[in-house]
Amino acid sequence: MTASFSLDDVDLVRLDILASRLASLLKAGDVIALSGPLGAGKTTFARALVTQLDGEGEVPSPTFALMQRYETPRLTLTHCDFYRLEPAELEELGLDDALSEGAVLIEWPERAAGWLPADRLDIAMDETATPNERRIVLTGHGGWEPRLERLEQMVSFLDRTPYAAAPARYLQGDASTRSYARLVLPDRAAILMNSPRQPDGPPIRDGKPYSALVHLAEDVTPFVAVAGALRERGLSAPAVYAFDLDQGFLILEDLGDRVFSGEVARGGKMGELWDAAVDVLAALAHKAPPQLLPIEGHAPYRLPAFDAEAMLTEASLLIDWFWPALHGRPMPAELAEEFRALWRPLLGEAAKTDLGWVLRDYHSPNLMWLPEREGAKKVGILDFQDALFGPLAYDLVSLLQDARLEVPEALERELLARYCSARGAQHKNFSGDRFVSLYATLGAQRNSKILGIFARLAKRDGKRGYLAHIPRVTRYLERDLAHPALADLRRFYAREFPAAETLPPLVV
Repeated sequence: MTASFSLDDVDLVRLDILASRLASLLKAGDVIALSGPLGAGKTTFARALVTQLDGEGEVPSPTFALMQRYETPRLTLTHCDFYRLEPAELEELGLDDALSEGAVLIEWPERAAGWLPADRLDIAMDETATPNERRIVLTGHGGWEPRLERLEQMVSFLDRTPYAAAPARYLQGDASTRSYARLVLPDRAAILMNSPRQPDGPPIRDGKPYSALVHLAEDVTPFVAVAGALRERGLSAPAVYAFDLDQGFLILEDLGDRVFSGEVARGGKMGELWDAAVDVLAALAHKAPPQLLPIEGHAPYRLPAFDAEAMLTEASLLIDWFWPALHGRPMPAELAEEFRALWRPLLGEAAKTDLGWVLRDYHSPNLMWLPEREGAKKVGILDFQDALFGPLAYDLVSLLQDARLEVPEALERELLARYCSARGAQHKNFSGDRFVSLYATLGAQRNSKILGIFARLAKRDGKRGYLAHIPRVTRYLERDLAHPALADLRRFYAREFPAAETLPPLVV
């Protein structure tokens, strides 16, 4: 299977822009084959690609050395020029090793035709009647077919915006299928979100995938709607400069690089940052969201409810993925039903208590520090496309029991009291004791979900780095289960799951 698209009248500026778009999508294991006559610009394109990947130093032609290796912040790129390659030399070059370590870019690929993998991107370059312009044809083979189609859609989208001439600089993303790039022009910058529509996995119940059962966003529509609603409430969600709901592309306000977790790593005061983030949640609790959120030029978006079944489906990731990773086999059906029976009354009560905005991923990787702004605007909010109408305690748990960063228990108690004080000042009927009970319930629910997700990421997706966070999440879970309202649930967990200090290696 192949896909192709062509670009005409490509000068050096457009060549640089194309290289940046491609660099933002490149990953380890990719092969790019550059073909065309002498002087067509293959080495010029290769240099542009290395530069866009932030490779350091000069980029010489590897005509005589055959291969040149570049260590970039994202991956190793091996640039090959096989114009002078002798057939007997091919096996000695170690191309398979280069491919296992990163991406491989090949000029004169026809001289290595016997090695070229079925999954690759071919870029054919040719001269035109205009000396400084080229015609470029890109052809994606195998796994590159859908990726090239996505690249063409990205180019088309950007060409319709004021950022058509902006190079795209790759940004580290998250555990989702979304990717990000910074678009930089001389007088401004913005963020490109590339978020193709994609349900999260196969159907698991009632013909629906996990994403539908727990109301996860499957396209960018919720992001646009929720961003507008949060900004209307005076919060620092990024402005949406341009969007294509069908294709899944957004151009967003660039809120900078001062992520909360990075600020802490650089010595920032955790208390100051988290105080501000707690105050944002208290302010957000003051007014519930409307059921319908407007989107300019489109039908309004209906904010889903965080119902008990969605919460139970999330918590059940613990027994679907984490328990099997501990024991090497699925949980027996009777144990699974006991787990769900213990959770149902707790979640049924949570689903109808103290309701409002649930942004869902309100924690350090998704919060930006904007100290030049005033009040609640000092906290930039990045990830909210899965927002719901549900129990307000959920987001406070996300913040104070951060899965990727240790929040000391004493600070958690202090911030919980700060939030309850603010809520009590807002509403005279607010009950701190009842809220703390709800906080413990949703903490146990969320941390159960996260343990299941981390096991799933390792087992299903090969993302084992998340396993390092499991002891921390388990400690949070133990804090939550200590609440008297969760006594029956605590006994089940104590019987079926090891304590944080005795966790064995997972079978993933």
